[in-house]
Amino acid sequence: MQKVINAHCHIYPAKIAARAVEGIKKFYDLDMSLNGMTDDLIRDGSEAGVVHYLVHSVATTPEQVRSINSFIAEEVRSHPDIFTGFGTLHPDSTDLKGDIDDLVTQGLKGVKLHPDFQQFAMNGEKAYRLGEMLSGRNLPILVHCGDPRYEFSNPDQFRPFLERFPDITVIGAHFGGWSKFDEAADKLAGLPNLYIDCSSSLYLMTPAKAAELIRRFGADRVLFGTDYPMWEASKEMDRFKKIGLTDEEEELILYENAAKLLKVNEYK
Repeated sequence: MQKVINAHCHIYPAKIAARAVEGIKKFYDLDMSLNGMTDDLIRDGSEAGVVHYLVHSVATTPEQVRSINSFIAEEVRSHPDIFTGFGTLHPDSTDLKGDIDDLVTQGLKGVKLHPDFQQFAMNGEKAYRLGEMLSGRNLPILVHCGDPRYEFSNPDQFRPFLERFPDITVIGAHFGGWSKFDEAADKLAGLPNLYIDCSSSLYLMTPAKAAELIRRFGADRVLFGTDYPMWEASKEMDRFKKIGLTDEEEELILYENAAKLLKVNEYK
């Protein structure tokens, strides 16, 4: 079976997982079958050939940051061969430097931001303050991008951040602009510090459109992800395989790009 890295996975402690999943269901008006916990993630991924997972969560208040990062770090320590962890930050924290230092000390390898949940614009002062503190730290940022209801992370907001901080590697989730796919490709493709993932997107487009977008960004800049617990890995893999990419393009997206970026397995 082809090796796969799932580069977009949210996980939660057992005591809050049901509440977190319910919140996602309501926010995106989706029917979801997965429970948001680590064992379920691994079971789900094994059905699609996943050998490694990028795991993270999002702090909706500054007070949640360190406890979330401690949880993610502990899950990584419990699964060192198959998990890479990104920590969370919140732009309203009164000790951003301390939060970043703590994240690094705990062994987390990057940062997850969700401007829509966290209510800040990627082209605003809060985002720029985060960027200034992360610049030079060699911490990739995975950013939720795009939403027709908000203007926090759409392509017009996202591009200025990428241009302002060219030394920060950024993964733009959902083809760089959920629900604004063509606009994202028009405005973001070719930026040298940008990768994208295809999570929570393939259900909204035809295989031909997915192939077009992947080739506009470049197959060497795209990561496979399921946005666990939103989508089942086997069903997302079925959608991915219907795109009709070359074997080389599939290998890059399913494994090689993420393995190199996250420095996992043979790329450590």
